Amino acid sequence: MRLLVAGADQVDAGKTTFSVGLLARIGGTGFKPRAGNDYWFDHDDYRAAVGDGRLYGKDANRLAAASNGDPDPEEINPIHRLWQPAPGNPGMLGRDDRQFVVDRVAGSYVVNAAATVPDLAGERLPLSDAVRVDSLSAFNEVMATRHAAAQRAVEERIREADPAVVESYADVARPVASATPDAVAVVEPTRARIYDGDRYWKACEVASGRPEEGRLEERTGSVVELADPRSRVSLPALSAAERSDPEAIAAAYETAFDALLSVARDERRFPL
Repeated sequence: MRLLVAGADQVDAGKTTFSVGLLARIGGTGFKPRAGNDYWFDHDDYRAAVGDGRLYGKDANRLAAASNGDPDPEEINPIHRLWQPAPGNPGMLGRDDRQFVVDRVAGSYVVNAAATVPDLAGERLPLSDAVRVDSLSAFNEVMATRHAAAQRAVEERIREADPAVVESYADVARPVASATPDAVAVVEPTRARIYDGDRYWKACEVASGRPEEGRLEERTGSVVELADPRSRVSLPALSAAERSDPEAIAAAYETAFDALLSVARDERRFPL
């Protein structure tokens, strides 16, 4: 069984909380194929990982802790990007508020040659053999090989896992190109919308053909315009203590999880 959790908001949609609670409910392995955090805005998380010579974020860490088999965050999150603020400097990825600094791609690193790598990252991460890119075209060449290979590998792991809970990033509709889910939860503050996986995937394909959309990163808002949810479920607000307890999340979101698993059961005849 494969379940996808996507977000309707770019930030703080509640995807990870939902995914962690879902893992507490059904077991299995959580995946975050692509993720990122910011040297400035997520500084504590940055220091905790980089201080150990690693690069991952709190979402992948929470998913790994909630998964069966105690995987490392890097196992379930093969691609992680470190950003840093860069006001007024669009950089090679065209963002006028921040620039990419380092990508961890499986066990290797890609460094933005135009960025100043923070001291701790330069000291603790194994960047001496990292690939350094100085233009978008050079970065695209690297992504077409290293990033694509890491993406294919995690998609294969997702297909093999049973059950698998796949969390997207930001408001991207699907974090993997294959491994069609059996059911999808689109999460945002106060509610979740539940979709049949096949219909949601077809809506992604249609959305990817729109001129304003990229082929690999359809936005959730464009996709949900094209597919009707099987159900809409309210999500209660949770305290910090509840959000840190997977079993408490599972209890609080029981109705939403029932709806999601019902769709997976109806479409693929999986037992609850």
